[in-house]
Amino acid sequence: MSAESVDVIIIGAGPTGLTLANLLGESGVKTVLIEQNLSTVGEPRAVSIDDESMRTMQALGLSDKIEAIVARGYGSRYLAPNGKCFATVDPVTREYGFDKRNAFQQPEFEALLREGLVRYPNVDARFGCEMVSFEQDDSGVDVTVKPNEGATETIRARFMVACDGGRSPTRKALDVPLEGSTFREQWLIVDLVKTENRFRHTEVYCDPSLPCISLPGPNGIRRYEFMLKHQQNENEAIEETFVRDLLARVGPDREAELRRVQVYTFHGRIAKEWRKGRIFLAGDAAHLTPPFAGQGMNSGLRDAHNLGWKLAQALKSSDYDELLDSYQIERPPHAWNMIELALTMGRVMMPTSHLQGALVRTGFRILSLYPPIRDYFAQMRYKPKPRFIAGLQKPDGRSAKTTMVGRLFPQPEVEDIKRQRFLLDSIIGNKPALLIFSETPDQYVDEPLLKSYAANHIPIIGITPEWMNPAAANFPIVRDVSRFLSAKNFATYHEHAFLLRPDHYVAATAPLDRLVDLEGMREKLTH
Repeated sequence: MSAESVDVIIIGAGPTGLTLANLLGESGVKTVLIEQNLSTVGEPRAVSIDDESMRTMQALGLSDKIEAIVARGYGSRYLAPNGKCFATVDPVTREYGFDKRNAFQQPEFEALLREGLVRYPNVDARFGCEMVSFEQDDSGVDVTVKPNEGATETIRARFMVACDGGRSPTRKALDVPLEGSTFREQWLIVDLVKTENRFRHTEVYCDPSLPCISLPGPNGIRRYEFMLKHQQNENEAIEETFVRDLLARVGPDREAELRRVQVYTFHGRIAKEWRKGRIFLAGDAAHLTPPFAGQGMNSGLRDAHNLGWKLAQALKSSDYDELLDSYQIERPPHAWNMIELALTMGRVMMPTSHLQGALVRTGFRILSLYPPIRDYFAQMRYKPKPRFIAGLQKPDGRSAKTTMVGRLFPQPEVEDIKRQRFLLDSIIGNKPALLIFSETPDQYVDEPLLKSYAANHIPIIGITPEWMNPAAANFPIVRDVSRFLSAKNFATYHEHAFLLRPDHYVAATAPLDRLVDLEGMREKLTH
């Protein structure tokens, strides 16, 4: 691969940049990844990966390796100042094929993502190399980079993606402002080498005198996050005696070995523009999310999955503006929804007075008397589901509440005619797909239809509802074992087709007797 001329250059090898590089590698895109540090991160930062992100890891072919290093399926307990639990979050559904919350160590996670790049000769990962400057024109971006050892050089790329963090030099050079707010409160982050606390779920201490979050991790690690009082000095806050006194107030870890102690000020901000010409912002360069919902890194991985397949497709076409503009249209609204969720959860965690805390707890207890609302919180249904209002999709005329267009399609466990069970994405792959949802999918797919979609490299897959066994056909037919397609939103979608994008979002739907209605969107996904 010529180092002087590539398809995509990525600046920053954090989780977002590494994920994007793997996606582009799998698509055969010539990619250079630039990272000024000599290696991936060596200290704990993000600690939680959700089910959507695990589905992205599945698209990278790395989900099995990632699951081996995480503590799967943990919940949260919200505790009053007296230590009593007043609210429980304990999600058990696996709508996207994975547990909703999984604890991990970022150094191990990033190392696996970097290791994954070895599979792709078309990806050149350059660590210990700094982006000095860039300049774009109508046909590409010239990026000047300087390795720690060696001469400065210029790389010509058709597109550039900045995944260079919250202080993004690229965003500043592009003069893109951040919109939103900064928390006045500072938080003390304490990571332990080994905890004495065996409780496997997150503990949220909603105590005005000492708001604190205790987060579990794999292999006996734990993180504590303490909100500091306004008058507390940052240097004093990281002193060992002060840190250990705080630990003693919330559990058995006063004498634990400290791995990292650091003070942070959290932000809830988002970039005004995510695309300027041939340059894109992703991850923390595009949005800064408070940690209370555990969605900062996960939002960045959503950026990578949304943008990766679009860049790969744009490189094959001369008419790609609508495709690439959809990144700006689709991602910021959902990223902001996650920021708002984190802000709301922060208000619950950080009552400003004992009266406010008591009112919040009373409200939760009253709501818990009503099972649907109790389950709404316990199963994390308050977390905004990914949904694009506009972008690369074709509305099907249904209401925003009932339509599946623009939503991430569920990933049920399915069963084939040999009674073998597996997750749906394992037969879809990372490409568009046509799903025929019917009791008898084989009756709607003939040879001309198969050849027509095969010509565009779009597989056709039949899915039967839970109560119908699949039949043998000249295309795969599977049964929805998990019953996710029996949910309320799907009741009116029996005998319908779903056209999925490569990131498994629904681009369009059509009754099975009107598959021709999908032609326009099919062309947009493949040309």
